[in-house]
Amino acid sequence: MKKRVRDKDRSYWVKKTQEAFNKWIRIRDDNQPCISCGTWGPCQFHAGHYKTVGGHPALRFQEDNCHKQCSACNNYKSGNLSEYRSNLLIKIGLERVEWLEGPHDPVKYTIEDLQEMLSKYQALNKKWAQSPR
Repeated sequence: MKKRVRDKDRSYWVKKTQEAFNKWIRIRDDNQPCISCGTWGPCQFHAGHYKTVGGHPALRFQEDNCHKQCSACNNYKSGNLSEYRSNLLIKIGLERVEWLEGPHDPVKYTIEDLQEMLSKYQALNKKWAQSPR
């Protein structure tokens, strides 16, 4: 019964997809410092969004919008956005940063969309875990 309810609960799928996406971002950026302050640690790293999920939900799963970020910058410095932007320009270039900063049509992910993205990021995470470092 729980599984049937869960399968129709969009918020459940958003949460699961966000977890897999965030893990992928931390894996993808594993050999890079914090996007904002440049620290290598030791600290906890997050998948920090340049444009917030609350303010820009269309960019929630946009890989250019999310990068490895130390917990201090993400939690206590509200993303440390001026430094984030400076380093983002170096990392992805002006054109892609301006696209992130531009207007975006609202996105309402369906459960099927979320399940497809979840599968994609789970596969990427698994592939990375099995690859030699």
